[in-house]
Amino acid sequence: MATATRTFTRALRTSARPAFAAAPRVAFRQSGRRFYSSEPPAKQGSSTWLWLAGAAAVGGGGAWFYLNNQQSSATPKAFTPKFEDYQAVYNEIANRLEEKDDYDDGSYGPVLLRLAWHASGTYDKETGTGGSNGATMRFSPESDHGANAGLKVARDFLEPVKAKFPWITYSDLWILAGVCAIQEMLGPKIPYRPGRQDKDVSACTPDGRLPDGAQGQDHLRNIFYRMGFNDQEIVALSGAHALGRCHPDRSGFSGPWTFSPTVLTNDYYKLLLDEKWQWKKWNGPKQYEDKKTKSLMMLPADMALVQDKKFKEWVQKYAADNDLFFRDFAAVIVKLFELGVPFKEDQERWVFKTVNA
Repeated sequence: MATATRTFTRALRTSARPAFAAAPRVAFRQSGRRFYSSEPPAKQGSSTWLWLAGAAAVGGGGAWFYLNNQQSSATPKAFTPKFEDYQAVYNEIANRLEEKDDYDDGSYGPVLLRLAWHASGTYDKETGTGGSNGATMRFSPESDHGANAGLKVARDFLEPVKAKFPWITYSDLWILAGVCAIQEMLGPKIPYRPGRQDKDVSACTPDGRLPDGAQGQDHLRNIFYRMGFNDQEIVALSGAHALGRCHPDRSGFSGPWTFSPTVLTNDYYKLLLDEKWQWKKWNGPKQYEDKKTKSLMMLPADMALVQDKKFKEWVQKYAADNDLFFRDFAAVIVKLFELGVPFKEDQERWVFKTVNA
């Protein structure tokens, strides 16, 4: 089902089409729901991997060591991961994205992107704390923050991958999964470089650093300016809402933003501008629904992008030009994913080959 969706959407991108193609989009996403994986880590094989103090596995430059249990003498062997090793991790994630078709919209992609986003979006440029360098969402209280509700399923999904590739840090793995999700959901190529180190519970960030969907433009600027983003970048990052959906048992909100929640397009901006939005009548928190089908939703923070004059200028530009959106989105998501990471000066960025896109 998801493969058919990608083929259909690719055809839409290369042909003239109306901005609001509700009927076909609803049709190709009507079926298929998945559930989040909570698989146990894979069993270890004959080789036991050891992290030696002082080795500092910082991406391609760090050395990992392992002991081969089959040998009579336990002699450490160095292993320095290269591009091909990270591509193998990418492939493992990509091949599992659609393994369960009975939850949400048939792909783990959106929740993996949300994990990478929320792991990165805690950065504070003034204190240098937070960000993707640390993977501190592994610990309470950060894992229990309201904005991170539901992300345990994404972390659980990646545990078998971590067990299969124990040399990669959680910090690098979570971001690599986000890169994989974007590319496999027909998004732009996202350059990636390893170099993040895992930290302990003492590095957990305080609650309140992530955006609150119930708030407006002042809140958005406070949150994103703290990380070092400008208005254009705020709007470009918001385009990630083309993917996924909200769940009442997590954020409290309900529904998808677009009719193709596992395919990245600029439809999020088109829908903001072209549709008529009204308050949803329900017992949940305040959110908008499209007047025409009542099947889509927008949050107050989404509507702030068209209510604010400076934000709206960029919404209009991205709605009119998908290529521009892809170019700016790729640039700003790389910036987000790398905030506060002490990369080596010579650490190059890589672009992974897609598997299913």
